Amino acid sequence: MSRRARLTVVVLLLAYGAAARNSGSSAALPGFENAAVELSWERLFLTVPDPHRAEDEMKYLAAEPHPAGSPQDRKTADYVAHKFREAGLDTTIVEYRVWMNYPTEVSVDIVAPASIHMHGPTPEPVDGDNVRERGHILPGFNGYSPSGDAEADIVYANYGRPEDFDKLHELGVDVRGKIVIIRYGEIFRGAKVFLAQERGAAAVILYSDPMDDGFFKGDAYPNGPWRPASAVQRGTVEYGFEHPGDPTTPGFASLPSLPLSKRVPPESNADIPRIPVTPLSARDAQPILEHLDGQASPRGWQGALPFTYHVGPGPVRVKLHLKQEYAYRSIWDVIGKIPGTQYPNELVIAGNHRDAWVYGAVDPVSGTVAMLESVHGIGELLKAGWRPKRSVIIASWDAEEQGLIGSTEWAEEHEAELQNAVAYFNTDLGAYGPNFRASATPSLKRFVRDVTRSVPNPKGGTLYDSWSGSGRMNSPATSGGYDVALGDLGSGSDYTVFIDHLGIPSTDVRSTGDYGVYHSAFDNYDWFRRFGDTEFLYSQELSRVFGLEILRMAEADVLPYDYESYGNEVTDDLKNAERSCHDAFGEQSPSFSEIETAAVRFTHAGRALALQAAVGKRPAQLNHVLMQAERSLLLTNGLPRRPWFKHAIFAPSELKVYSAAVLPGITEAIDRHDLELTRTQIGELTNALNRAAQMMESYQPH
Repeated sequence: MSRRARLTVVVLLLAYGAAARNSGSSAALPGFENAAVELSWERLFLTVPDPHRAEDEMKYLAAEPHPAGSPQDRKTADYVAHKFREAGLDTTIVEYRVWMNYPTEVSVDIVAPASIHMHGPTPEPVDGDNVRERGHILPGFNGYSPSGDAEADIVYANYGRPEDFDKLHELGVDVRGKIVIIRYGEIFRGAKVFLAQERGAAAVILYSDPMDDGFFKGDAYPNGPWRPASAVQRGTVEYGFEHPGDPTTPGFASLPSLPLSKRVPPESNADIPRIPVTPLSARDAQPILEHLDGQASPRGWQGALPFTYHVGPGPVRVKLHLKQEYAYRSIWDVIGKIPGTQYPNELVIAGNHRDAWVYGAVDPVSGTVAMLESVHGIGELLKAGWRPKRSVIIASWDAEEQGLIGSTEWAEEHEAELQNAVAYFNTDLGAYGPNFRASATPSLKRFVRDVTRSVPNPKGGTLYDSWSGSGRMNSPATSGGYDVALGDLGSGSDYTVFIDHLGIPSTDVRSTGDYGVYHSAFDNYDWFRRFGDTEFLYSQELSRVFGLEILRMAEADVLPYDYESYGNEVTDDLKNAERSCHDAFGEQSPSFSEIETAAVRFTHAGRALALQAAVGKRPAQLNHVLMQAERSLLLTNGLPRRPWFKHAIFAPSELKVYSAAVLPGITEAIDRHDLELTRTQIGELTNALNRAAQMMESYQPH
């Protein structure tokens, strides 16, 4: 280690000594034979993240609109690649060619009654924000909407959930041939469009109701953080609940050399909507909703606009015109690598996406900034002589907003070598407030908690102190008592392909606050500087979490997985599933005795493996078993109706997508009231748990 590095470590020991003593971070780390060496490198790393540099990085990356595939998007790829190379990472920009749309003509007009005038979409800018000065902004649009024209009466369908469409049917309201207006929220926007299409709607308008993220929540921007009435929420409507990625290459990579004959033709692609869909602001939606007739909406459907909502149809009639420019467009992942010295084929992967619907200061630039600060810290370690035992890959994904495309295509291309991946770490909407949040596969939840014990919090103490004191102490801890809760991984970000398709243990971390400008032109530097992480202190905190995840996983002698807690979670989930099964099928409900026995076996095997991990004998074999245990939970044929999703324990919810479906094969079969499928899926999960338990039991320490 250089003299400069040694001095830095001494300074950091003094600066963070008290926090380390309070948190226990100076104690032996799980999985490390020599924790002192690891902690010395970590202390050097922790000094590097810098709020002023982070702000400069955000100013650059959020300076212009940079949707996926645009010249501005390529400009951000070059910037990130430069930062990676500057830190000492072996960096390449990887191109894929994917099917995507940009809007060229968008109009929504009220054509009846003649007394009502509305021509939208109207401009987004508001007084007090200089968004109009920052380059060309594409009109608000939905990714993967087809071009099309529709003129029809309007029907209001609340959130567009199955129960909302069922309620319209109960009320005698027919949506066939109508334009359905639906507010954002509750379920994935693509699922709203899919359900409307299935019921015969001619087109869909999605709008942001002030009740959900506007003035009903608090002061609207620029006076507060919530959505102004003019703001349009963009977003993809690709049917990602079947599989993410380029819809023309399901299950394989969209390489530039791939011939068209190998792709699924867009015109017959079941993953792309067949009816036009476009987003509107609350301001443009108001005259449509205000003049709807028909029955008053159910009171739970009432939004925050100042009139009683009705369901229609009519007398409001709208003409919608969309012209989308579709093409196979280039996108660019930035991939930085550091070769491992001891286990070079074992991969620790970390990533964040870079593309944005407009400026994307929160989503995703705040995450990119945190990742770059982690990269700066790792670069300082490399200069001081540090080299990881495992190979590290840090990725800046592209086209996440269109459907998790960049990460999915890269992982599908590298599926064989990813069999040796030990973890994937993700951040997306990185740091836009003080409230730390984390989700993870159960095998890594304790690992995330341990990392936060070593990270200083801007308010004093450690991040773990702040996090555990926030009132969310409701998750059983492995050491007894209760510990801070982590969420389960659903979808909606780039970890999806790694955990749901490949069975790689994954985490997602962020730091949140009040945020109403999601996917709008107001998710920009001005908003962030006023209402987000105003001093970039939580960006530093997040970068330290993200970086320590990478360092510890890359350096651990024994991989820090926790399968005992995993088994306890599965056991609790099975009890819930069994209750749901009895509610659905009564006396015909299948027995859960065999699957419960398998879960107990899994838990006991996890406990025994943890005891062996503490001893650390034959670590190479032990680590192989630990890696393969999670992979053993993959289903060979995937989930029913969506075989791309292969994990037996977790998948994104079919309609909510962003939320996790736990024990998805069983719970979805119950939801469909399919008794035979429920029996089959109980058997599939039983086999998966026994496979994983058998893998853990195969470890021989002698």
